[in-house]
Amino acid sequence: GTVDYLINNAGIQIAADSHEMSLEQFTRVLGINTIGSFLCAQRAIQHWLAEDKPGAIINVSSVHQIIPKPRFIGYSVSKGGMQNLTHTLALEYAGRKIRVNGIGPGATITPINRAWVDDAEKRAMVESHIPMGRAGEAEEMAEAAAFLCSDLALYITGQTLYVDGGLTLYPDFRTSWSSE
Repeated sequence: GTVDYLINNAGIQIAADSHEMSLEQFTRVLGINTIGSFLCAQRAIQHWLAEDKPGAIINVSSVHQIIPKPRFIGYSVSKGGMQNLTHTLALEYAGRKIRVNGIGPGATITPINRAWVDDAEKRAMVESHIPMGRAGEAEEMAEAAAFLCSDLALYITGQTLYVDGGLTLYPDFRTSWSSE
């Protein structure tokens, strides 16, 4: 068979104060979120190079590759690593017709976010920080990935598309409190 594109979407998070997170917990998160993505990307790239075919890799990261997430140090570090993985592979293989991009989901209704998705009060609190006023749906992330894999995105590589309802716009700055 053939591989046309790769979506790296595996991810876990473990909550713990940074000074209490064990090395085992930290490396488990990095192993799944970042190292696993690297290994999958490596195999896909090897396939495309051997077949002399173009390809597209989408690394599903998070807004937390640029927005720190206290108590989730492993997650934040792993997602920052995903951003650099995306940039490095994109630069290294752009001339060989292999595009590498990322998606940075914001607060999204998925099993990894059960702690706030299933609690109306917590969900309202999370959604109050999103300029569009709601959490994202998994289907919206899939549509962004489909776009980045499509011919509409043939000239896009090394970019992260934030699918976050405006969360990376630093919504707490909607008022001028910081300048007055």
